[in-house]
Amino acid sequence: MEVEIKLRLPDAAAHRRLSSFLAPRLRRTHAQRNLFFDAAARTLAAATAALRVRLYGPDDHAPSRAVLALKRRPRIDAGVSRVEEIEEPLDPALALACADNPARLGGIDSPIIRLVASEYGVGGDAAPFVCLGGFRNTRSVYDLEDDSEGLGLVLELDETRFDFGTSYELECETAEPDRAKEVLERLLTLAGVPYEYSQSNKFGCFMAGKLLP
Repeated sequence: MEVEIKLRLPDAAAHRRLSSFLAPRLRRTHAQRNLFFDAAARTLAAATAALRVRLYGPDDHAPSRAVLALKRRPRIDAGVSRVEEIEEPLDPALALACADNPARLGGIDSPIIRLVASEYGVGGDAAPFVCLGGFRNTRSVYDLEDDSEGLGLVLELDETRFDFGTSYELECETAEPDRAKEVLERLLTLAGVPYEYSQSNKFGCFMAGKLLP
């Protein structure tokens, strides 16, 4: 179970302000391309599951790495997101080949693909994979040590570019969501950055075809 704090920023100005405030704590920045796969009948989406290939790097033709993930049964409440997640590395060249020929994804040797086939019946000849499309994300990663709470947190500040708009979000994976959320709220207040609790995830926005709260 992946547990994250998700706080939505209203606009690019808030994103710039928080980026500047957190700049001394910056550790790395990732360029991500996210692609989603399902059967033509949207079998996985109907079961609140999402199969994602994430490619890292600014060059679409030569990603530095790729990750295959299955996320399912998401829940989000007051900015705390919980979702079942399985991840495994994927050869970048194979990831590109599957992006070009989505049906090929069903034939790779992967525990995730076997699980999708056995539990959802997706990926074989009867329901081959199609690519639903996706979105791009720039993720800046920061280390935050909060002395008052004794928490060492890794913050991820996202700028997510959909075909229909751009969203901005601060995320933090944590085993102590209540304490971590308090830390992030104090941080944003100190930085003078407005925020709201996210009510939806990025995949939900993508499937809806519009920016959701």
